[in-house]
Amino acid sequence: MISVIIPTCNRANLLSAALQSITEQTLPIDKFEVLVVDNGSTDHTAEVAEQIVSRLPNLRYFYEAEPGLHVGRHRGLKESNGDVLVYIDDDIRATPSWLEAIAENFADPRVSMLGGNIYPDFQGPVPGWLERLWARPAMGGQGIGYLSVLKLPDGRREISPFLVWGCNFSIRKQVVLDAGGFHPDSVPRELIRFRGDGETHVSSYVMDNKLRCIYDSRASVYHAVTRERMTFDYFRQRAFNQGVSDSFTRLRNPLTRRLLSDFRMVVRRVLGAARRKLQRDKEEDVELRKLVVLMREGYQEGFEYHLKMYKEDPGVRAWVRQPDYF
Repeated sequence: MISVIIPTCNRANLLSAALQSITEQTLPIDKFEVLVVDNGSTDHTAEVAEQIVSRLPNLRYFYEAEPGLHVGRHRGLKESNGDVLVYIDDDIRATPSWLEAIAENFADPRVSMLGGNIYPDFQGPVPGWLERLWARPAMGGQGIGYLSVLKLPDGRREISPFLVWGCNFSIRKQVVLDAGGFHPDSVPRELIRFRGDGETHVSSYVMDNKLRCIYDSRASVYHAVTRERMTFDYFRQRAFNQGVSDSFTRLRNPLTRRLLSDFRMVVRRVLGAARRKLQRDKEEDVELRKLVVLMREGYQEGFEYHLKMYKEDPGVRAWVRQPDYF
């Protein structure tokens, strides 16, 4: 049994499109279930789930008032009947072969984790700088991490678990349990100091334990890129969030506590790919260079903000030090 888990909050219209794509799957309906975890919505999310049950009788809806993506992910795990968990975002549309490909791959007991393409579904006119950014080679294909969009060559092969991203993230339930669950992610803005590194922790567990991670191009989805995300302001904020996440990661790891002295190295690692793309250009791209500067500023602010909160707020220190977040 496969359990499709969809944490969602106040994005009923996007959720409706995601659920519609699940009704069009080639995998027989008795082979999977769908769990919608409403993470405190105040819109008509519950009605969207209720309306589609006639076409998805294997759907169950849960309301979870506590904020945080990890809370929704863990609630879905606890309520699931499947031994394979398929985590998606509420703003994806799955290709028809998606679940069938996932089921076929996990029939091999050696497979612990699976990902596919995450094609961009641009929700409006695409700025020229974004078109150029998407067209550049990255990660063995095309990809923009801050938009969670990725296109790799067709086929099936082993890949790094760090190329399996949260909006199309399939994994055995036992692996998540053995890893100690997900870390905090996508918290409300006013709680940003309690953000963590999300599914990256689980991916690290898969990597460290040499578990098998597979890419299959048939297990692909489309990810909505809204107008708000196609702006410099969004990329700067997303870089700030990444700085918070990386500070969290390093604070939890006692072997990497040299935070201030290592800060320049952290920035270079995160932004290195973007810089290398620019350096390959023979002609100067002013817009993309401006974007990299803004991302660098945002990342540094986020990293230093979280470090400051950790030093000053006992609640943040206790949160970062928790053994798990179930």
